[in-house]
Amino acid sequence: MLSFIWSLGAFIVALGILVAVHEWGHFYVARRCGVHVERFSIGFGKPLWRRKSQRGTEYVIAAIPLGGYVRMLDGRVDEIPPGMENKAFNNKPVLQRMAIIAAGPGVNFLFAIAALYLMFLVGLQTVKPVVKTVEPDSIVAQAGLNAGDEITAVGERATPDWEAVNLELVSYIGKSETPVTIVDQQGTSRTLLLSTSDWNFDPDKESPLNSLGMTPFRPDATLTLALVGEDSPAQKAGLAVGDTITHINDEPVKNWSALVERIASNPGEAVDIRVNRDGQTRTINANIARRESSQGQQGYLGVSPEFEEWPDGYVFTHQYGPIESISRAADKTWRLMTLSVEMIGKLLTGDVSVKNLSGPISIAQGAGVSAGYGLAYFLSFLALISVNLGIINLLPLPMLDGGHLMYFTVEWITGKPVPEAVQEWGFRIGGVLLFTIMSIAIINDIARIS
Repeated sequence: MLSFIWSLGAFIVALGILVAVHEWGHFYVARRCGVHVERFSIGFGKPLWRRKSQRGTEYVIAAIPLGGYVRMLDGRVDEIPPGMENKAFNNKPVLQRMAIIAAGPGVNFLFAIAALYLMFLVGLQTVKPVVKTVEPDSIVAQAGLNAGDEITAVGERATPDWEAVNLELVSYIGKSETPVTIVDQQGTSRTLLLSTSDWNFDPDKESPLNSLGMTPFRPDATLTLALVGEDSPAQKAGLAVGDTITHINDEPVKNWSALVERIASNPGEAVDIRVNRDGQTRTINANIARRESSQGQQGYLGVSPEFEEWPDGYVFTHQYGPIESISRAADKTWRLMTLSVEMIGKLLTGDVSVKNLSGPISIAQGAGVSAGYGLAYFLSFLALISVNLGIINLLPLPMLDGGHLMYFTVEWITGKPVPEAVQEWGFRIGGVLLFTIMSIAIINDIARIS
């Protein structure tokens, strides 16, 4: 329950920031173009707070935090008061109208740069992309990747950490070959060609790395407990943080994986767990609880292990000065933009399944997780969602900013507006398409948590 509340709170904060940024873009450029703004609303539905400025704009925070809007004076829907004709949106030159509409997505991209700039100033702790294991006969094994190799680039893009590796690998979905540059344990650099023509993976079940046959390096788990869950079977039995498990039912436990396998495969069993606590051996009787999983009924105790230390140089921090952070933030924002466009193209061509679409539930979970890791991670998450929001709004679908820009572009080229009847049908078709996409995304979200 606490996790749900945290994720919901982080989601509301993130969405509120991003909606405010997007709508402020429309608002600011509209004001600069002399358009009268009647209402600036964050959220929909019943107003929770409102204030009217001296310039006649009503500022509102509404009850449903799933969007927002800027309502401008427009002769197509409003009765224009005498003397206000030059302040109506529809009476402005087409290029000014295009600028007002494009400003929302544009400010989303600028906000992403600002968020990433702050992230690089604060510093983001991350891990070198060193491979821990390689599955026999997998795609990467056939290409010659070995355990201990460090992935330094995918294609022409450098990959200083696993996030970069994942992003660049995903960009090669649908291509027959993926060039990967590695540095082996002897310090020799070489480029491998992964045969990815038949590469398919389900993002709900595995990561791109696992589907290719490799796992990232991380320190091994020890048999010493770092966490004992509140009201868990382990806590009820008397296990404590710092205990080192040595035996179960007089059988030695070799490693954490063996312990997990033993517990998971014996739901409901009563076991004697021998531990070392403060230099003394104790035997604790515990009942393995049951819980349902995608693999069926499994046992669990509710404990987590301590891990060995990271080797020197594996963990580092992306942190730069005020000047270098600008170029770093701009470059990463541009890459997120191009990758988002590539993914939309792959959805249209079928290289990426619609099952990969995520909706508000997944976004809320991502907001909660990133906020839990700290400010730098939350800023990175905000930048990613802001870029996606900007790109999606630029799609040439009526109902979205891109649809309005499409109509205005036609007007700019032909010298006359698109007929109202055509626009109306476009809005209807766009509404259906948008509702369909949102429905698929929400269904995917529900499937992921069910």
